[in-house]
Amino acid sequence: MVHPLYHEDGKYREALGKWEAALTLIPENAVLHEQKAQVLLEIGDSWNALKAATRAAELEPSWAEAWITLGRAQLNFGEPDSAIESFDKALAIKPDSEEAQDDRHTASHLIKRRKQLHSAGLSTSENRYAVSDKTKSS
Repeated sequence: MVHPLYHEDGKYREALGKWEAALTLIPENAVLHEQKAQVLLEIGDSWNALKAATRAAELEPSWAEAWITLGRAQLNFGEPDSAIESFDKALAIKPDSEEAQDDRHTASHLIKRRKQLHSAGLSTSENRYAVSDKTKSS
């Protein structure tokens, strides 16, 4: 029996191959870049999703969905500030977009959380523990 997660990943990789093939034929197609970005987000490839979504938004700057996908890619890549800008661009085009509103709220929450951690004096360096070498014989 094939593991369900493996099967899902295989499906996404197959889809990715199709988008790649289509993009070699029509490289300036924003929809293809946006769809590719969505597949990349599904398989957890945040960096390439970010690149594909950026290209989609560059090619079709008046397409709200391109900005929403870019915002999601930025969120996944750990850039909530940039994500808010993208969601704002989507909302400027499509003010009633619930997707953009919800995702903007998520990005805003992450920024608030980061500020709380920062003001509490928690930094990544202070959260590391010193690990002593216990293999030495006494």
